[in-house]
Amino acid sequence: MLEVCLLGTGGMMPLPYRWLTSLMVRYNGKSILIDCGEGTQIAMKEKGWSPKPIDIICFTHFHADHISGLPGMLLTMGNAERTQPLLLIGPKGLTKTVNALRVIAPELPFKIECVEISETEQTFSFDGFKIETFRVNHNVTCYGYSIVVERKGKFQLDKAESLGIEKRYWNRLQKGETLEIDGKIYTPDMVMGETRKGLKVTYCTDTRPTEGIVKNAADADLFICEGMYGEPEKKDKAKEYKHMTFLEAANMAKRAEVKKLWLTHYSPSLVHPEEFMGGVRKIFPDAIAAKDGRTEDLMFEEDANEDKKS
Repeated sequence: MLEVCLLGTGGMMPLPYRWLTSLMVRYNGKSILIDCGEGTQIAMKEKGWSPKPIDIICFTHFHADHISGLPGMLLTMGNAERTQPLLLIGPKGLTKTVNALRVIAPELPFKIECVEISETEQTFSFDGFKIETFRVNHNVTCYGYSIVVERKGKFQLDKAESLGIEKRYWNRLQKGETLEIDGKIYTPDMVMGETRKGLKVTYCTDTRPTEGIVKNAADADLFICEGMYGEPEKKDKAKEYKHMTFLEAANMAKRAEVKKLWLTHYSPSLVHPEEFMGGVRKIFPDAIAAKDGRTEDLMFEEDANEDKKS
């Protein structure tokens, strides 16, 4: 299961009823935060989640509404007696930007590792999941992110037994090892079933529509995309400032054949996003004008089917 919470949905500035855009995802004991604007800590507290166990923070770009909350977040982690290292991922210039912000958070009880994205598309692999990054089209260097949980096939007990493989070797084969036992070679595919469908969440904000977004969001279980302007007549303004309208986001969701679309990163002038969803749902029916704290537990296909049966 992948827990997804859109902590805030605002762009440019925090408002009394809308925090700045930030996403938190939890999977298998790991916590990933994407963007950390002013007020992210409060949004997290309102959700009831803690910043202490965050393992990775990713940044789309270095505009203030996406990173200015970092120094306070680091200080809170330190005050919570965190000692394990923290990984930060972001565009080139991340190390310089983080060091500048840390002037007000110079001493921390944990190490910070900065990894700068160097390619148009780049993948970072971790235990049980990967983070895929892809360049988008904003007025500064900006990236979108997909969090992908791949799922191996089931262990085929009957095949292992028919091959005469002792039980003590099963776990190693499940983990992908190739083994030589009594002069014979055993590979994982000899005892594992077909790869099962995993989970994928794609997040992008501060961009014009691009083919890269459509490609990287393809078949996502959840596509979280900026909708700075709900009014169709503001398309020219969206083009000028390298942002997107609701209808443009809906068209990308349709082309990428995602399962669900959440809109986010609203202009401060957009008080009631839901008023503009009629046109969006004509293009892509399963679309939501997300509000702060919007949460969903994404389940593996098999688990979801079992829940339906019960």
